[in-house]
Amino acid sequence: MAQERYDVVVAGGGHNGLTAAAYLGRAGLSVLVLERLDHVGGAAISAQAFEGFPTRLSRYSYLVSLLPEQIRTDLGLDIELASRQTASYSPFLDGSRATGLLVETPEGEATAASFRAVTGSDEEYAAWQSFYSEVGELAQVVAPTLTSPLPTGAAIRSGVGAPIWRDIVERPLGEAIERRFANDLVRGVVATDALIGTFAGLGEASLIQNRCFLYHLIGNGTGEWRVPIGGMGAVTGAIAKAAYAAGAEVVTSATVTSISGGAVGEGAEVTWTDASGSHTVAADYVLSGLAPYVLDGLLGRPATTAKPVGAQLKINMLLSRLPRLRSGEDPEVAFAGTLHLGESYSELERAYAEASAGSVPTEMPGEVYCHSLTDPSILGDVPPGTQTLTYFGLHAPATLFEDPATRSERKEQAVERAIASLDRHLLDPVSSVVARTADGEPCIEAKIPQEIEADLAMPGGHIFHGDLAWPWAPDDADLTTPAARWGVATDLGTVLVCGSGAVRGGAVSGLGGHNAAQAVLELR
Repeated sequence: MAQERYDVVVAGGGHNGLTAAAYLGRAGLSVLVLERLDHVGGAAISAQAFEGFPTRLSRYSYLVSLLPEQIRTDLGLDIELASRQTASYSPFLDGSRATGLLVETPEGEATAASFRAVTGSDEEYAAWQSFYSEVGELAQVVAPTLTSPLPTGAAIRSGVGAPIWRDIVERPLGEAIERRFANDLVRGVVATDALIGTFAGLGEASLIQNRCFLYHLIGNGTGEWRVPIGGMGAVTGAIAKAAYAAGAEVVTSATVTSISGGAVGEGAEVTWTDASGSHTVAADYVLSGLAPYVLDGLLGRPATTAKPVGAQLKINMLLSRLPRLRSGEDPEVAFAGTLHLGESYSELERAYAEASAGSVPTEMPGEVYCHSLTDPSILGDVPPGTQTLTYFGLHAPATLFEDPATRSERKEQAVERAIASLDRHLLDPVSSVVARTADGEPCIEAKIPQEIEADLAMPGGHIFHGDLAWPWAPDDADLTTPAARWGVATDLGTVLVCGSGAVRGGAVSGLGGHNAAQAVLELR
């Protein structure tokens, strides 16, 4: 630490905190970033997960969609994002017949033919095209507003058709899916974007599933999820480079222990501990990249919201080669995009019901990604044929693993069922193709919400720091202050939110950091 007072102190060196630091430093402000871990990046890092293999996995967050081109341009970020040749492949068993639904990037005749073969007609694909065309119109309206002061819901609503506004914003998403699509598998493929990191039924009245769905479809107006070349750590690395170049100071292994603030003009203070003891620094403003639940504790007050409940099982694997599928689909096509497992509509709803009742789902729904097919650079010097495989399991809420006495057993059960959901569609079970360390251990790493919380200080292991909010303000919102206009306000004028807990937070987007920085610049 070079001084005792800064214009801005950022608590948390994740990608959002670094984004804020880069913008503010470029504007000439003095900025100090405090990070608990011995490295920056938070969940957006690449790491060597398996001893003896140099492969660097995107260990926690996987793909990039919501990072606006504007932020990349503003900060001069040297980031390459690659499109996947396959959008998704959904294997399923139709009686004794193994088949699957293929969606290309971009969609073409093979996609239409796959819909026809799976559903028996062209009607489902026509419904698919119509639905996503309408969703695309909504995305085109919302995306440009993400790096501007919050619009009102009425302003967004005026730019889109009434049917899609009703289906996505006003009524539970399940109603639209059931009305628009007839095939159980197609319904499920549509529904999965509503359940990533969100524990909800598709008919949930709170509409948290709708908000999750919207965020997964609006990135840069297209909703395409791309692979960062060099791994997710390359994204954070580029943002960190921009922050350092802008003059931001970054202190790692610094655990923030308290934050205080007040009305605008009253300043703020942050206290943290590191190997040399306890330190306090003053600032005009403090930006929190931490979850709002954690921030309340640091402010020394009761939590203003309930502790979030994460709802995912993450499994990272290294394979000696890709397994063959029972359907006969080329593995390099099937695994190149998002491979949907146990995610038909009925399977999703059944898994949610079982998890809600306190049981690990009998058939775990989840999604598999093979980033190394799109970006072999992450593999390093490994034997030919080696590939990464990453599994994101749905409907695995933290509540299933709350009891320490049964946590290990339940985690093992969930992992077994997740791998079984993949093996069901393979000629070569995972156990026959998984790479092994020198001592014979399989290269499989699994994390439940409690472990994500321990690793990343995300309460409840919730990957969004809490339920996502609509990316606009209520029509009657008071937007008279810069912090409110940018969706980063707390009840303290000198303490703002810059992480996933911001109104337009969630995913690897930099939006929380960008918008908090803009609010500070307006305040000054």
